Amino acid sequence: MRDKPSVALIGAGAMGGALLRGWLAGGVIATSRSMVFDPAINDAMKALCETHGVALNPSLDDAIKAGVDAVVIAVKPQMASDVLGRFAELASQAVVISVMAGKSVASISAALGGAVKITRAMPNLPAAIGKGMTGLYAPDVVDDADRGMVETLMHAAGETVWVGAEAEIDLVTAISGSGPAYYFLLTEALTEAGEALGLSKEVAAKLATSTFIGAGALMETEARSPSQMRRAVTSPGGTTEAALNILDGDAKAFGRLVDEAVRAAAARARALTD
Repeated sequence: MRDKPSVALIGAGAMGGALLRGWLAGGVIATSRSMVFDPAINDAMKALCETHGVALNPSLDDAIKAGVDAVVIAVKPQMASDVLGRFAELASQAVVISVMAGKSVASISAALGGAVKITRAMPNLPAAIGKGMTGLYAPDVVDDADRGMVETLMHAAGETVWVGAEAEIDLVTAISGSGPAYYFLLTEALTEAGEALGLSKEVAAKLATSTFIGAGALMETEARSPSQMRRAVTSPGGTTEAALNILDGDAKAFGRLVDEAVRAAAARARALTD
């Protein structure tokens, strides 16, 4: 691998397109040696490839001759068996990064004709704006240099964290993969509570949404833990304490509910993985 990695991106839809935009904006890939494969690519992605000199749907023979450092698979999981076989020879020369949910290293290897250097990445929805959280897993055959390249490429989508076992990717799915939906649900519930008290829908939505965005931004800059910050907001006998006594209180009802929900998501992720 040279100073910047060359990449073959298979699938330039929502997630693949977000990654490509991040790579190009950050200047982290060798554009003249990189390529995108997507027969249904949209006009915006076409223009982006043309502007930066990234090859779009080159012949596989030419791609194999040129070789790439990384093959990033961003197609829908249900398309894997139909699509990946064509790229087996290209992938055999590279580190493979799969962002497909529910596809194990073993199943990806089989679809790619026995490719060995396969990593899994589980990004979440905010990756589309470079604010995502991606869990990464790689077997021992992927060395430190290759892991560094994987981390650099996935950092285009936001923050990254490595897990030590492939089974832990299911836990990543339950926490950060599904996590945005938990956030959206809480925002929705707080908005509805504001409406029920007499606020207009617009005002309640603005209050709920902006409050959560601000709290998240503050937590990102603070050295204090979420628990410490929660206590700092909660004055004894005050309004916040009254609300938290309902949500959690001595019975820890909210914490138990979240634990149960995350366990259900992890179990479902395990059931869906092949």
